Amino acid sequence: MRNFKLLLIGIMCSPFLMAQDGTTRVNGEFMPFIIDECGDTLVLVNLDGVSVSSFREFESKEEYNRYRKYRRYAAKVYPYAVEAIKIFKELEIETQQMKKKQRRKYTKQLHKDLKDEFTDPLKKLTRTQGRILIKMIEKELDTPMYFLIKDLRNGITARKWKIAGSFLGYKLKKGYIPGEDPILDAVLNDMDISYSKG
Repeated sequence: MRNFKLLLIGIMCSPFLMAQDGTTRVNGEFMPFIIDECGDTLVLVNLDGVSVSSFREFESKEEYNRYRKYRRYAAKVYPYAVEAIKIFKELEIETQQMKKKQRRKYTKQLHKDLKDEFTDPLKKLTRTQGRILIKMIEKELDTPMYFLIKDLRNGITARKWKIAGSFLGYKLKKGYIPGEDPILDAVLNDMDISYSKG
């Protein structure tokens, strides 16, 4: 897999308006272009992090269908995973110098503030979507969800969620294990969920 910052788009008989300074207007923005020897217009577009991966081969139609389903679900929960990772990382930074009591108070208030925003959308997720969301977070933070909950809230809350998860066949203490579900690994490896401050 490689990241590309520049993409050449070949356009036959370009319908775009050409400016005299070597730029063309695409979606309201002026972008540089070149015209090759065949007369095709190539618009140069600067993209942020485009991933290109080889075509995947699957052993069965069921495996392919599961991959497609996981991709759809991962795309749905992706914004929540990114936001959760951002919150975990920023909370870690914010509370580094705080005493235990101050940290608990701070995280309790943060939980209260975020509850209204995220409770309804997260309740609407399917079991598989929730599992994928948890795996995304665990993979990026390299910590099982049980310990994240315990660290942020308390041991009683973590145990409560561990018991609730076990009824759904999920072990919160287990965490993300590469290779356990190769289809899920392929989907998660295609998604950039890393946190960068700024």
